Amino acid sequence: MPNPHAGSWTPALILSLVAAGTILSLSMGLRQSLGLFMEPMVRGTGITVATFGFAMAIQNLAWGIGQPFMGALCDRFGGRIVVIIASVLYCAGLYLTATGNTIGLYFGGGLLIGLAVAGTSHGVLVGIVSRLATPAVRATAISILAAVGSLGTFVIAPVAQTMIDGSSWQFSMGGLALLAASMAAVTLLFRRGRGETPATAPSQQVDARRAIAEALANRTFVITTMAFFACGFQLIFIATHLPNFVGICGLPPSVGAQAIALIGICNAVGTLVAGYLCQRWGNRNVLALIYLLRTASIAVFFVLPVSVETTLVFAAAMGFLWLSVVPPVSGLINGLFGACCRMPATHGLTPSADGLGAWRGSRAVSGLS
Repeated sequence: MPNPHAGSWTPALILSLVAAGTILSLSMGLRQSLGLFMEPMVRGTGITVATFGFAMAIQNLAWGIGQPFMGALCDRFGGRIVVIIASVLYCAGLYLTATGNTIGLYFGGGLLIGLAVAGTSHGVLVGIVSRLATPAVRATAISILAAVGSLGTFVIAPVAQTMIDGSSWQFSMGGLALLAASMAAVTLLFRRGRGETPATAPSQQVDARRAIAEALANRTFVITTMAFFACGFQLIFIATHLPNFVGICGLPPSVGAQAIALIGICNAVGTLVAGYLCQRWGNRNVLALIYLLRTASIAVFFVLPVSVETTLVFAAAMGFLWLSVVPPVSGLINGLFGACCRMPATHGLTPSADGLGAWRGSRAVSGLS
């Protein structure tokens, strides 16, 4: 009897997983380090805390709203060109943010970076990996992707804080822009799987409106999307305001950077654990447990005195539960709508034409913060 796992970890999957993990790591590390810039920007410019917070809110909305459009570009032109476009948007957004004025912050740090994250995060990259992975290793591959995607925060946050302390916040943001530009080069590692068709047949073209209508008619999809509203609020609030909050409480800025970095490294562990538990307990049970534990962690931190120890313990707990939602949510969405993202022979990454399910599955894992 043939081994069902034989040939699962193909060179195309491994190389594409390395590329996707690197891109996700850079994208999430850059985005989740932006909260470190709130205090120096407020102190050195006319920008207020409310202005900075509103820009980050615009960014999160642009991420969510931009996801289907980035997905449509991926369908049409391939994942490689999507990541390159997003990399350019990231650089432009960071440049405008570094100008230190309100319009630059709203348009650059809010709109452009939000769209850039839409093209370099889970909605596009999970679909790419899912399509190349067989069912036997798909959950593991997605867990590895999400875990590796957390490591960028562990490195980028303390490095950004060191540059802010040693030079200026504008210099630090310029360094982040160079990292954003490097994502375009990483797309050279993307590969296609064997046996995939080079193009989508006209008869198999997906009707986006019909796909969205059918997805919204699915009760499980709607409930999962509503849960992500609370999920995104929790995580973007913490990433944006935790560094400034610990500073208000009298702790040095380095504690905020350490907390963000700790979230990143614990996130890697938590995501792998979540992927393992999903295979044993089921996606729904694990997702419910993650949300319950995350809410309890926030409540406990709220009632305890703020200190270095409580801040770092809270960051570790939240990091463990941060992107651990990705394996169960991806499992639920793939179960409902199927996997996606097929690589053509001619260029980039293009989703398969397996029908509406593939389109919906690729767009559903969006808005993850």
